[in-house]
This record gives sequence, structure tokens and C-alpha cells, in this order.
Amino acid sequence: MSDSRSLQDILDRLDVQDVLFRYARALDTRDWELLRSCFQPDVVATYDELGEQQGYDAVEQLCRRALEPLAATQHLIGNVEVFLDGDNARSRCNLQSMHVRSRRDGDDNFIVAGVYLDELRRTADGWRIARRRLQRVWTKGDLSGHGKADA
Repeated sequence: MSDSRSLQDILDRLDVQDVLFRYARALDTRDWELLRSCFQPDVVATYDELGEQQGYDAVEQLCRRALEPLAATQHLIGNVEVFLDGDNARSRCNLQSMHVRSRRDGDDNFIVAGVYLDELRRTADGWRIARRRLQRVWTKGDLSGHGKADA
């Protein structure tokens, strides 16, 4: 492998990781335009227990329904693996998301932990998620009233 190809692979891996981190920041700041920059318009996303979401607008609506009623969230992305194949990539990363709501009974927080399995494509605007699957691994706390959304 030539040095320039190795450098391009490193840059592509960093760009893919940036999409994953940008996604988490977009959710936590409720920045829907930033969220849009993470996905292809025709994305297909499957969130365990919620079924398949077709297209970016469906993904955004799911995220809005899940997150806007909450007082705060923190989505942490880790253990990122990126597998490149030209203008296509696959990634696998762990997710841990803390959800905070204001409830009088004191049970304000719940955590969802899982794995994102993504397929990404290089576009004229950079790497974008084309397919996403969230596999829930564990949860802690009361998810009732959350609409079973894991965004």
C-alpha cells in the first residue's frame, strides 16, 4: 500500500468517526440540521423494537419524539471500528445514552446501552450514514413514558 493510500485511509477513518460523534452531539443539542448532515436522504435505520425507519425525515421524527420531551441527554460513542471499501464503509461502535427527565417521583434517569452497526457512503458532502441498526444490549431505569425510542 502506498503512503498516500495509507494517509487517505486514515483520513477516511477519522471522517467516518466524525460522523458518529457528530450524530451524538446533534441528538444532545437537538440540532436537527446537524443531525441531517449525518445521513443520506434515503437512509434506512432500524432501532430495535421500533422497526425500520425509511428516509431521513422518519429518522428525525423518531428522534424528536424520543428526545424533545426530555430535560437532557448525553450520548456517548466508543470503541469505534471502521472498515473501508473505497467509497463505502462499515462501522461498529458502542453507545451509552443517558436520558434525564423531570419527574416528581424522583426516577428521572434511564440509560440505554447498545451497538450501532452502520453502512456509510462517501458523498460530495463527505461521509454519510446510508444504513443504521441499533442493537440494544442493556437498559437501566424506567423507560416507560419514553415511547420505547432509543435514539
